[in-house]
Amino acid sequence: MSPPSGAFRLEDWIEKLAEAATQTDRPSLFVGHGLGAAAIVHAASRLTAGTVGAFLVVPPEEEALANLPVPQEMQTYPRDPLPFPSVLVASRSHPGASYAALEDLSYAWGSRLLDAGEAGTLDTASGHGPWPEGLMSFAGFLRQL
Repeated sequence: MSPPSGAFRLEDWIEKLAEAATQTDRPSLFVGHGLGAAAIVHAASRLTAGTVGAFLVVPPEEEALANLPVPQEMQTYPRDPLPFPSVLVASRSHPGASYAALEDLSYAWGSRLLDAGEAGTLDTASGHGPWPEGLMSFAGFLRQL
């Protein structure tokens, strides 16, 4: 899910995520990469009804968030455990998300940490197209839910 159009306000993005979770009669599973993962974490307390899990791929660390055009309230993360099972995928060579910082966040959120190795930003810019290992990890997470 992309941020709402217009000025980027965290509350608008959280509202869109919460709305998506409540507009279905099926369980919700959120998957986010980068800022999408950050938004899911910020919205977590509003996603509890019907949300069965989250797969969070390399959210920026707080130090990197301070240098991005995001609202100030998004530049730090909540440190409470997420109210649903989650996996945090961390790369050991991401320029805006050190492995150590993401490992710390995974502990705070109660997320299972998935070490993606030297995977850069885990996007096409770092040479990723289809990612079979990621799909297998995602499938394993789904089986646990």
